[in-house]
Parts: sequence; C-alpha cells; structure tokens
Amino acid sequence: MSEVKRSRTALIMIDMINKMDFEGGHNLLENTRSIMGNLQDLKQEAKKRDVPVIYVNDNFGLWQDNVAELIEECQQGPGKEVIQEIIPEDDDFFIIKPKHSGFYGTQLTILLNQIGAENLVMTGIAGDICVLFTANDAYMREYNIYVPKDCVASEHHSDNENALQIMKRSLFADLRESHQLNWEELK
Repeated sequence: MSEVKRSRTALIMIDMINKMDFEGGHNLLENTRSIMGNLQDLKQEAKKRDVPVIYVNDNFGLWQDNVAELIEECQQGPGKEVIQEIIPEDDDFFIIKPKHSGFYGTQLTILLNQIGAENLVMTGIAGDICVLFTANDAYMREYNIYVPKDCVASEHHSDNENALQIMKRSLFADLRESHQLNWEELK
C-alpha cells in the first residue's frame, strides 16, 4: 500500500459518475454538459499541482463498493457521455456514498485527514442537493470551501444559483470561477 501524498488542498468531484436516467435527469445532463470543459481543465490543473482528486459518488444501489462495476452500470444510461469525459484515473481516489452528503457514512473525513487537507475545491452535480449538502458538512468540519461556480450544475439554473448563494452566505464558500482560483493561496 502506497503512502497518501500530503496536500493542503483536495479537489472533490461529486456525483459525476451518474446514469441521469431519472425524472429531471435530462435537464441535469444538459446543464452538466455546459460545465464539462471547465471541470476537465480544473482537474488537469489540480493534477499538474499534485492536488489529489477525490470522486465522491452515489452508490446507485450497488452496495459492494466496486468502482468498476458502478462506472459500468452508470454508463448504461444517458450520462454515459459525461462519464467518458471525466472518468476517474488510476491515481484518483473514489469514495462511494449512501446519501446526499459526501461525508455521511463514508471515509472521506479520514482520507482528508491523511492528506492533510484544509481547503476543499468542491465541484459536481447536483449543486442544489449533493454539492450543497457536502459543502455544509465540510463547513461543519471547519474546512475552507471553494466552489467554482462554473464547475457545478443542477437540474434548474435558478436552483443552482440559489444553492451557490447559500454556500457563499452561510458557508462562506469562495465562488470564484475555476480559472480564477489562486492555486498559490491554496498550497
């Protein structure tokens, strides 16, 4: 088992492996397409700077914690194109969550402690549900929260904007766009 690299910052990608085969999934898929370029660029910038990338994903009823099986299952739905654009790499972490928050019932806190993370750059879908709930739990654990507004999508633009404003106002999240993040500040 290799040692986990230490970093003050971690990139969290929430629910990007997603079938999108549910009511409202078509809208979410359309809105997700608009953030994919920014999300891919952000991930590559994080990798270039040795910032760990952590996928935190719903289990979709697959309780065996088999990442390959989960990805394969989700590629059977309309979200396949998104998954293929942002598929986890071998050196990325992958945490399967049972509920909305990436912290609830998962080992995310333990991993972040091992990494030494203080700053969380949180991205993904849906901004008004899982990203918001994960950001709230991160705030409760006293992490510094960065939510690049151009890397978060929800079924409806207005719900996404409302969630972003809640994160800014109540969780003190930094909502700069991904290309405006000051990586030196996050080191």
